[in-house]
Amino acid sequence: MDKKPPKCFLDALLRLRPGAFASNVDILLKLARMSARAGHKQLVLPSDAVRGGDCGSLAAHPAFVKACAKAEARFLDGLSKIKNLPNVVWVERGQTPEVDGDDFACSIVETLVTEAGPDPRFPFGGRPEEVFPRQVCGLARRLAAIGCKDAVIGLSGGLDSALALLVTVGAFKLLELDLKGIHVYTMPGFGTTKRTRGNADMLAEGLGLKLETIDITPACRQHFKDIRQPATRHDITFENAQARERTQILMDKANQFGGIVVGTGDMSEIALGWCTYNGDHMSMFGVNAGVPKTVVREVCRWIADSEVQMEKAPADLSSFTIHHSSFVAKALLDILETPVSPELLPAKRGKIAQKTEDKVGPYELHDFFLWHFVEEGEDRKQILAAAKKAFKGQYDAKTIAGWLDVFFRRFFSQAFKRNCAPDGVQVFSVYLSPSAWHVPSDMSGAAFQN
Repeated sequence: MDKKPPKCFLDALLRLRPGAFASNVDILLKLARMSARAGHKQLVLPSDAVRGGDCGSLAAHPAFVKACAKAEARFLDGLSKIKNLPNVVWVERGQTPEVDGDDFACSIVETLVTEAGPDPRFPFGGRPEEVFPRQVCGLARRLAAIGCKDAVIGLSGGLDSALALLVTVGAFKLLELDLKGIHVYTMPGFGTTKRTRGNADMLAEGLGLKLETIDITPACRQHFKDIRQPATRHDITFENAQARERTQILMDKANQFGGIVVGTGDMSEIALGWCTYNGDHMSMFGVNAGVPKTVVREVCRWIADSEVQMEKAPADLSSFTIHHSSFVAKALLDILETPVSPELLPAKRGKIAQKTEDKVGPYELHDFFLWHFVEEGEDRKQILAAAKKAFKGQYDAKTIAGWLDVFFRRFFSQAFKRNCAPDGVQVFSVYLSPSAWHVPSDMSGAAFQN
């Protein structure tokens, strides 16, 4: 028996909707009947399958509770009438089901990565072959839930937008949507280099997607004129105007197509607030929001390496995503070697002038701090001791302490951005959405540092 679940099972999960009790029960009963006819031994379901997932504050409303109980009773009654019903296992979200042997129906549980990785320097332990499919399924579920067949994305030639585009293509493939519904734009500004622009072109071509160029410099120059901002003054206004202009273009394009803007920012940037408020901070669904920068790198490298040696590619790659071309691998490998930068300041002699990690610190340190603070619940002293041990010989104690202070300062001072961020995909137990890990916008981080 093929261990890979038929697509119809995943399709059933994608169509579950929070609060849609009647339709959810119909879908789940259909799934159970199909599982029984296939001769499966076990059917794994999330405990909130009938509810359709997280229903927020409504879950405690008396009328909601009554309706949910009625729907669950109907579901159990329907199960009792199915011949050769597999063993139904209910699992809480965030937990991995215990599989009874090799022959089981399918797991539609959204498991989270909760264990630290084997390398103490990189505690986010998710393997790329686990992380990427979860991103794909998260976006696919959102598209299916809202009946959307068009997605708009800005492609900069950098790491995050590259992964976001790969996830989007994977979601469209999973839902069997026409890839023409993916609208990709590169929006060169004052700091765009030939290298990043070339990688954007190569990646889009390798994926078989049309890439449209919209130069934002004329619009930004007009905007500077309107607000009386000298175009030669390269300050925060100069930088953020470009980010907001790009977001305006993407949002308006999404309106034209009746689609959604796919966000590209990763969890490390969200934790540090390294984004422009109401600029790249905003989208309609953030596919990288639950993935830290160090893991974004690993996922992109995994995809690139799998393309270079396609005959050795994990089965998950072909089943969840796309058929890559050599252009994709070449673009990704060069993107991995390109310094992380928003490219908002003019280039110097054709080279990137603005390097993110020179400004906010190494992402490998910040991801380490983030895991130990949020997941392990450690204070500054404990985190510093753990980091000194993990990065011994790589960073000295003074450097680690300095960047740890930056982490705490930015994590709390930039909370206001996280508190009005768009929905995204949760991959790890560490997740910074307002509903998952809320920090009041005006809260001081002093108590956590000392």
